[in-house]
Amino acid sequence: MGRQRKRMGAGEVAPLPRKDEKPSTFHRKEKKKKMDIGKVFINISIGLCIFSLIWFFYALYMQSSLAKRVVTLHPSPPVLDSNSTSAKVSPDRFWGSYRPQVYFGMKTRSPRSIVAGMMWMRQFSDIDVNLRHTCEQGDHLQGYGWLMHDGISFGVQEIRDSDFTLTTEFVKRMGGDHGGDWTWRVTAKQHSSAPQAPVISLLFYAASDTQGSLEAQVEERNRLASITGFSEELGNFKITFRKPVIGESSAKYASYNYLQTVSPGLEKLTDIVKHSLNRRFVYSPPSGEKRHYIAVDTYKPPPHQNHQKPADTRKESDFVVHQVTVQTPFQIEVLFESGSFHNRPNQLVGSIMTEELEKRKAEFDLKFEKTFGLESKGFRQAHIKFAKAALSNMLGGMGYFYGQSVVQSVYNEYPLLYPEGALFTAVPSRSFFPRGFLWDEGFHQLLLSKWDPQLTREAIAHWIDLMNVEGWIPREQILGDEARSKVPAEFVVQRNENANPPTLFLALQELVEHVFANPDKAESQPTLPFLRRLFPRLKTWFEWYNITQAGPLPNSYRWRGRDKDTNLFLNPKTLTSGLDDYPRASHPSADERHVDLHCWMALSSGIMASVARLLGEPHQDYEHTHQVLSDNNLLNELYWSEQLGAFSDFGNHTHAVSLQQEKVYVPPGQPRHQFPVARLVRSVRRPPKMQYVNALGYVSLFPFLLQILQPDSPKLEHVIRDMRDSNKLWTPYGLRSLSKADPLYMKRNTEHDAPYWRGPIWININYLAVRALHHYSNIEGPYKEKAAALYEELRTNIINNVYGQYLETGYVWEQYNDTTGRGQGSHPFTGWSALAVLMMAEQY
Repeated sequence: MGRQRKRMGAGEVAPLPRKDEKPSTFHRKEKKKKMDIGKVFINISIGLCIFSLIWFFYALYMQSSLAKRVVTLHPSPPVLDSNSTSAKVSPDRFWGSYRPQVYFGMKTRSPRSIVAGMMWMRQFSDIDVNLRHTCEQGDHLQGYGWLMHDGISFGVQEIRDSDFTLTTEFVKRMGGDHGGDWTWRVTAKQHSSAPQAPVISLLFYAASDTQGSLEAQVEERNRLASITGFSEELGNFKITFRKPVIGESSAKYASYNYLQTVSPGLEKLTDIVKHSLNRRFVYSPPSGEKRHYIAVDTYKPPPHQNHQKPADTRKESDFVVHQVTVQTPFQIEVLFESGSFHNRPNQLVGSIMTEELEKRKAEFDLKFEKTFGLESKGFRQAHIKFAKAALSNMLGGMGYFYGQSVVQSVYNEYPLLYPEGALFTAVPSRSFFPRGFLWDEGFHQLLLSKWDPQLTREAIAHWIDLMNVEGWIPREQILGDEARSKVPAEFVVQRNENANPPTLFLALQELVEHVFANPDKAESQPTLPFLRRLFPRLKTWFEWYNITQAGPLPNSYRWRGRDKDTNLFLNPKTLTSGLDDYPRASHPSADERHVDLHCWMALSSGIMASVARLLGEPHQDYEHTHQVLSDNNLLNELYWSEQLGAFSDFGNHTHAVSLQQEKVYVPPGQPRHQFPVARLVRSVRRPPKMQYVNALGYVSLFPFLLQILQPDSPKLEHVIRDMRDSNKLWTPYGLRSLSKADPLYMKRNTEHDAPYWRGPIWININYLAVRALHHYSNIEGPYKEKAAALYEELRTNIINNVYGQYLETGYVWEQYNDTTGRGQGSHPFTGWSALAVLMMAEQY
């Protein structure tokens, strides 16, 4: 019988294989397969780990690289050589009134310049200490500003205080290796309405800025006769303080004081003087009562609150003050002499100074008439005096700044310091905006390029040299501690996605057209090499706009940087556009289209094509872009609102918005003061939808303002009709910024923000309107006569009002009231408001 298999019971265990028994082939293959799969998984895991590490370190590298781009300067050679503003290369422009933020002061165009300046105060007044130094609207001066200034060699300024007038004059004389000599003359006269001759203290000072040394030379116990000094860019020098006189010779009684101390920074000079004042001094003229007066004594730093404020760790620099206290009328001269000026024929003082000053004034008058031709146009001398003052204030408002901007990109957790840089620029307002603004500067240089093309080339070059590798230029330049001290903290950080209108192209257009029209003139010769050095950076700048400000549709554009807190703003501001609170889409989104930016890019592409063609560079792409963006059919398709009958922005918008008092719940029986103050917040009564914004105003005019509309375009008729409608944009003083019929006309944007571009008249846009009307009245088209008539009327209204307000108030203003024509906002504002001069001259 065969052997039977033994059946295993439930609890039995299978016998273990014997040691000499080999596993079956099937089991060996299964085991090997499992090992192979395990190895694959291990290898994949190792590979993924390595890849993850590589990706992690690559991401870190990219993050670091992208974070650094915002503070990496453009790689092409700078437009300006590093020594271009030195005394050796540019001696005639080395010293200047390049401190627009002070009433009277000078410095050199160098990073750490020795600075000189003047403060003053009235003695025996009702106000305890009324020290004047930096230009402040709160000083309530009756007027101040340059009456004549050629931008290089001399200036005459008038400062009208409560009951006396100070006339400050300076003249430069070339010689030596460090920018030569200069002399100041300050003349004080009481007003005819003053009951008695005021006693005034003038405080002349010199201060170093981390380098250089100053030594006080004292005589007669407390009279500072002179300051001797040394610095890297000036060598040895001497500043002499002459005694006050009547006329040019008769001595005048005066009391003298001086202060020699140190300062941690130029922005601290006013405070140092204030904290050194003492009443222990006696003013005792030969005929008159003895009285105690306020004068500099010993500087005692104020105690820090709770002794917790950290000490200023900056390097302290020399600061020397000469105070002279004297009764009006009088005249004082301060003389700066360079140690390297060895063959000086005489001192630039007294009658020599007067003779030199009169010579410069005569040259200024001749050049002014040759440049602007206002006499030949029939303007009265009073109008011409005003125009000279407007130009001179812009020239006297040129500043030289050095320092670092504070910047941030989306790749930076915290703001970074931009590389150190210099900026030679005009400023919009010496009192309120004493620093460089990108879009303002293009308008400034439209006027200055007529007077001094070299100055314009240098200013544009300084701005373009501040460009980073991406092609971005910080739009507001807050360089140095002195500039930063005037800016609220929330405006200090500049973000690299934010643009500003590229108005420098307007000034470049002026230079290019001058070359085409006058290729053989001496003043045109430096423009070609300048443009050649500028062009690599100009290309990057233009490309940056096309990349970062691109809109949602092909060939459309959108401003970045709109306010994101829609709860507090009636209409979120667009500071980057330059038109701040002008109504845009009520709910910011990536789907917006901005007609003004489109027009700026159309203008810029055309000028890029002109520059490229002039330099013999490829220009076809720029020409093509210009043709596409200037296509009136495209403009109509993207921006024409049939409902408004005008050009308009497009976006996520509703008109049904208002500011309402916020509801704050206060439980019964609880004191109200323990709960937050009710704010004005935005109330949206109807949800927004994609539509035209339909705000008729400056933005609607841009295709006309920048002369993109064809002269036979039917849309031009609409524009001219809206401009002349007094229920919309027309006023007897200029074009208002927003139509009277608009729901947001003269509406506050927050409880703290008064309307800014929602009605008031702005001279820069009115200049563009007059310029455009002049253009359309001089080319063939069906609206030629209408444009010509409107041109004459608008030009006359603007000139008469700006001039009239200057006579009445003593100032050129930031903006003008659209109902009364009165000047308002910051003053003096001889930035773009000085374009009234070009309208007078009819130079566009």
